[in-house]
Amino acid sequence: MTDLGGTIALGGELSVHRLGFGAMRLTGPGIFGEPANRDECRRVLRRAVELGVDFIDTADSYGPNVSEEIIAEALHPYPPNLVIATKAGLLRPGPHEWTVNGDPKRLRAACEGSLRRLRVDRIDLYQLHRIDPDVPEADQFGVLEDLRREGKIRLVGLSEAGVPAIERARRVLPIASVQNKYNVADRSYDDVVDYCELESIAFIPWYPLGAGALTGQAALTGVAVRHRATPMQVALAWLLARSPVIVPIPGTSSVAHLDENVAAARLRLDRDDLDALTRVSPQG
Repeated sequence: MTDLGGTIALGGELSVHRLGFGAMRLTGPGIFGEPANRDECRRVLRRAVELGVDFIDTADSYGPNVSEEIIAEALHPYPPNLVIATKAGLLRPGPHEWTVNGDPKRLRAACEGSLRRLRVDRIDLYQLHRIDPDVPEADQFGVLEDLRREGKIRLVGLSEAGVPAIERARRVLPIASVQNKYNVADRSYDDVVDYCELESIAFIPWYPLGAGALTGQAALTGVAVRHRATPMQVALAWLLARSPVIVPIPGTSSVAHLDENVAAARLRLDRDDLDALTRVSPQG
């Protein structure tokens, strides 16, 4: 058992360990359809809870629906301390295909579907997967606030949002989290991390390991060798060190890989390590 990076209070209400689990990979190729081994996916989820993970992030678009279904199959009835976050706002025409749809009726229907699949009466953290540029923001934020007031969702988050959009949303309803693409090699949302820290909003980095693409980075490898760790563990440790509001959610469909990710919370990077990691090259 590790300390899982300490804890954070989502929305000032729900205390979770800072190293969570992202359930996107519990699906087929292209984040579409059934996984190759559904039983192993269930084992991964149960093992995560055994290790102390109490924050699981998913979305109705993962599969679609498959990830939420597997979470319920594996873990329902849920431990009392387990927080499950899901999202809506993206449709899935096919593998690797994502289409934004923020129509309020669609968001409400998506929420109802997630409630059924997750077998809950209220979703702990419900996130707008993308702000739809073709739908008035006030309508998208407004339906989320309606769902919150109706008791169907407890906390609301945004995904892929910049500071101005976060501030506009906060004029309509409280925002507990922001989930943007961010890792040691892609720090384009540094300003959002800093804003979230200032405002006590959780920042949930997706693509925290660059889908394994960080392995060849010399700076990561050097720090990993010093700590007798893997480059991916160092990348997770860097996220935990970057800000106390960051909640990494590495995902996997393998129990062995899960154990490796969770062990990253034991790493303590010093100033020399952090300085070395500023030399990690931007991806792409």
